[in-house]
Amino acid sequence: MSVPLALVRNDGHGQHFMPGHPERPERVMAILDHIKSQADLAALPWLQVEEGRAELPLLVHSEDEVRAVEAMSRAGGGWFDADTYCRAESYAIALQAAACAALAVEAVAGEEALSVFVLARPPGHHATEYVPMGFCLFNNAAIAVRAAQLRGLARVAVVDIDVHHGNGTQDIFAADPTVLYCSLHQFPFYPGTGLETERGVEETVVNVHMAAGSDAATWLARFEERVVPAVDAFRPDLLLVSAGFDAHQADPLAELGMTADAYATVARRIRELAERHASGRSVWLLEGGYDLRALAESSAAVLRVLMAEPGDDTAAA
Repeated sequence: MSVPLALVRNDGHGQHFMPGHPERPERVMAILDHIKSQADLAALPWLQVEEGRAELPLLVHSEDEVRAVEAMSRAGGGWFDADTYCRAESYAIALQAAACAALAVEAVAGEEALSVFVLARPPGHHATEYVPMGFCLFNNAAIAVRAAQLRGLARVAVVDIDVHHGNGTQDIFAADPTVLYCSLHQFPFYPGTGLETERGVEETVVNVHMAAGSDAATWLARFEERVVPAVDAFRPDLLLVSAGFDAHQADPLAELGMTADAYATVARRIRELAERHASGRSVWLLEGGYDLRALAESSAAVLRVLMAEPGDDTAAA
């Protein structure tokens, strides 16, 4: 019997860290602590992930990219660029994060859950086919897309709500008419990609620029103007969300004005789109978000929307 929402995490993520780096284990720990402190959230079911599989990254990454992560881990760790670290344990941890993404897709495809929220690190949407970058080793969202298609969900819409453009995800799918990629991101900002003039093949790329200082109302209005019509026209079999919460007004790494209530509104709209086109199926993968309180509260706001029974639009924000 399908449940409205299930969760999955990679428990080994705590070994992937670098002192002083903003992408740190405390991010997921803050969300988990908040979930445990709330009776309704603490009752949510958890999927049990298996160990990572080496073939999963190869669904979207070159063999050289995957070998580079493995080799750096075996050498004891290091840096791929000024932002992106790797430790001796990071290859195995990134494989398990990819396994979490694949398991989430398998759960919705197999009707175990309508939605799954993946609380896994390291994040993924900056990792390109060829290069780890932007805190990301393997592109979990892209891996989830290909895993979904292997399970018969042929058309996948990726909605990237992280404050940074998911350059890796766009690059992997820009020439693929079976994948819609939509991103709302602060611009100009890291990584400097995601021009609104980029359309992809068959208009399957939708980039929406948000100026520094934009508030939640502006963000939500642009979402309605650009993303909702694109998803409606595409008619996906699955909605996949790169769920970054660093557009929150409290986030130290960005300059937008989103709130937990606004993220709940986004979740309601994405849930409506999933119900309209994808039999309610959605998968959410944690990307950015670096203020721990804002991250935990925003994640909880989304979970409360997704955990409501179908047809119940009264979920509290």
